[in-house]
Amino acid sequence: AAHCSMTYPPTSRNTFALTTPLYYVNALPHMGSAYTTIAADAIARFQRLRGYSVRSITGTDEHGQKIERAAASAGRSPQAHCDEVAAEFQKLWQLLDIRYDRFSRTTGPRHEAIVRDFFQRVWDKGDIYLGQQQGWYCVACEEFKEERDLLEGNHCPLHPTQEVEWRDESNYFFRLSKYQTALETLYEKQPDFISPESRRNEMVSFIKQGLQDFSISRVHVDWGFPVPADEKHTLYVWFDALLGYITALLEDEDAPTLENALAHWWPIDLHLIGKDILRFHAIYWPAMLISAELPLPHRIFGHGFLTKDGQKMSKTLGNGLDPIELVNAYGADAVRYYFLKEVEFGKDGDFNDTRFVNIVNADLANDLGNLLNRTLPMARKYCGGQVPDVSAQLLASDCLLKQIGLPLGEQVSQFYNDLAFSHACEAILSLVRSCNKFLDEQAPWSLYKKGEQKAVEQVLYAVLESVRLAAYLLSPIVPTVSTAIYRQLGFQDDLDSVSETSGYFASYDVHSTWGILPAHQELGEPKPVFLRLE
Repeated sequence: AAHCSMTYPPTSRNTFALTTPLYYVNALPHMGSAYTTIAADAIARFQRLRGYSVRSITGTDEHGQKIERAAASAGRSPQAHCDEVAAEFQKLWQLLDIRYDRFSRTTGPRHEAIVRDFFQRVWDKGDIYLGQQQGWYCVACEEFKEERDLLEGNHCPLHPTQEVEWRDESNYFFRLSKYQTALETLYEKQPDFISPESRRNEMVSFIKQGLQDFSISRVHVDWGFPVPADEKHTLYVWFDALLGYITALLEDEDAPTLENALAHWWPIDLHLIGKDILRFHAIYWPAMLISAELPLPHRIFGHGFLTKDGQKMSKTLGNGLDPIELVNAYGADAVRYYFLKEVEFGKDGDFNDTRFVNIVNADLANDLGNLLNRTLPMARKYCGGQVPDVSAQLLASDCLLKQIGLPLGEQVSQFYNDLAFSHACEAILSLVRSCNKFLDEQAPWSLYKKGEQKAVEQVLYAVLESVRLAAYLLSPIVPTVSTAIYRQLGFQDDLDSVSETSGYFASYDVHSTWGILPAHQELGEPKPVFLRLE
């Protein structure tokens, strides 16, 4: 797969801000939302390793008619409904070992202040007006649908079990059509503003059909912020929800003003979203920001959908995948690894139980875990339980592991930058597999019997150092396994803190270099770092 190379964040900043979508609380979290958040967490951890100060943002989008109806059917208030579902998302993120910095909730009072500020800027620009809206409305999508896009019997293509409703009401509109040329220029000048390329092409052809102004208010919907200019109207969910990204940038002690929110972390470096909400992020959002005269995010990445056993997951088919059940059965690292290794990020991907167990066992239990398990006892037996006294610089340049290991840090760094997680895993695993082969070929146990102590030490050093490098480079994806490996190699610090103690940028450059395992470091007790899944 072709991945466009890019260097980001911009070199003038040592900060990196990224977001998942703010997940809609009409239902409990599912595997699709977990997938986006796992990917976001891997990128956030990678940027922390690189010495960046990171703000990782996730959260919930909590307004709109769909929430109002979901709460009513459950017999509770909309706020109680939102509180309950938001807590379920937080619980799942903890279970998946996701370290977010901000959980943005659009029902918060600080958020309302930001929305008012932003609305005023766009209003003052003359980009909001009162108009009449007629058409078919999908409550599940919270948007009007073109007749040509509907299925037979007036059903929404995204929610085929639900009929759309005819609406004829006065709404406030945002002048999206005014920004058509600005958006076309943006896509042309910044080809990587939307990735992958297939998504960018979709948006380019959508814009070519001509942009329509979109309504940003609703009447007869109570659950939302009132329109500042006319309190009979409620702000439409998307206009309010997208601003949740900005609210999340406020420092706790700052007054909730747009100026304070934008002071340190704006613009966002990366918005990670599912492809179904691409239009809102790639068209509505930049147009709103241009109207408010604010800098644009650097990159929007729309990933693919997940299927199960080759079929779309749906309540009707009863083939959903519960992320909580999956983590409870197999552990967070196994789930994180499978979805980032097995699905090429950006394309659709499939979950299958047997393949899941086979891949995770082959890579994490057999190749990586077993390698450490067989090497540590040899180091205890032949080298007194310490890292052998070998200088990586003096190892022969034809040492296979050194040849693979030296360029690996840079290659993997580029893969993470390109969000090519599956390629990163594959590159790291190829070093691990080469280690297993190298041990079999070099047979340090035979060398030891022949009294060739120096050769034994060189072989074991090369393998132990390669295991260390693999663990370090995999740590954004499997943090628990990687930390366990680092501990057994005699390091005391958590991998998370390794980056924070070594100064800006020094850490990744040092730790991702092959050959830094300190001689004589006491090795830990060998124990399995990843138990085989049944």
